[in-house]
Amino acid sequence: MSVGFDHEWDQSRVGAADQRVDMRLNGVDGPGGPLAPGGAGNFGSTPAEKRAAANTIETELEPNTKKATEHADEAMNTAVAGFEGWDTAIGLKKVADTWDKQVKNLMGRLSSEKGALRSASGLFVRNDIGLGDQFRPIGAQSKLNGL
Repeated sequence: MSVGFDHEWDQSRVGAADQRVDMRLNGVDGPGGPLAPGGAGNFGSTPAEKRAAANTIETELEPNTKKATEHADEAMNTAVAGFEGWDTAIGLKKVADTWDKQVKNLMGRLSSEKGALRSASGLFVRNDIGLGDQFRPIGAQSKLNGL
């Protein structure tokens, strides 16, 4: 019985693969983009903004995503049980499995982004201090100091 669903699903995927997908940016920060000479010059963000973004991921996005996932899982399980013995139940189960994998990937991505935001500002500060330390001996030995 599941052959009908699988065949229809394969046909839908083939049709979707044939569609052309384009992406267009709404604009750029300057004539050549944010990093080009003459660009906006607002690369990056402050450590406080990075912390705020990481906190938003932790306090809003992750818990709300988990809550929405649990709600969808409950509804899907009810639907699968309601269609027990039908090809529809098999199809819904496949959709639920795909959904669970996608949610797991999303939660992993959110966690990675949160960690990256929290460590990025420290990395930039350490790089700035390290570069400054490298230039100090050059300035101390310069013959231009007395001019």
